[in-house]
Amino acid sequence: MKIQTLQVGPIGTNCYILCDPETAVCAVIDPGEEAARVAAAVKESGCTPCAILLTHGHYDHTGAVAALHEQWPDIPVYLSRLDQAGDNPYLRELFPPIAGAVDYGEGDTIAVGTLTVEVLSTPGHSEGSVTLRCGDALFCGDTLFAGSCGRTDFPGGSMKKILASLRRLGRLEGDLAVYPGHMEPSTLERERMWNPYLQQAMQME
Repeated sequence: MKIQTLQVGPIGTNCYILCDPETAVCAVIDPGEEAARVAAAVKESGCTPCAILLTHGHYDHTGAVAALHEQWPDIPVYLSRLDQAGDNPYLRELFPPIAGAVDYGEGDTIAVGTLTVEVLSTPGHSEGSVTLRCGDALFCGDTLFAGSCGRTDFPGGSMKKILASLRRLGRLEGDLAVYPGHMEPSTLERERMWNPYLQQAMQME
């Protein structure tokens, strides 16, 4: 497994290219902007894209999806139906429509070559937020950050739910690598030791 990180867009969203070197296949996680740059990075990786995986539906994580799907029309785009805005004009600004998105959620798995990506439902930042686990890597979107967690004041956000999601992540076994939606990567053990939100969540019943 190889992971390449690109910070894209005006607020530095982390877009990840998850590659399986054995089969030269990759998935693109959260292409928030700069479609041409993301596509160039995929080409340079030598891997063929097989899926676009979205941790949630906010515009800063989905902004390049349409342009990338024009280049790769045959690959699926995965997004929880809970983060599809429907006809609400205000929500459509925050959750831009993703045409043809495939719904996924808790317990689903996506094959990326010989790799298996497991979907964990981790609501709180948005109702449909998920964490994607592949081996010892967690792609947390805006649920868990290094030293912090995602904001909960957007529609569909909930502090109670994000604390429950953080508790779930904190109780996973092992020192997993944490790849967040913004800022630097971390590890689960580091967050257990230093993240006040995760510590609060772990103390909850």
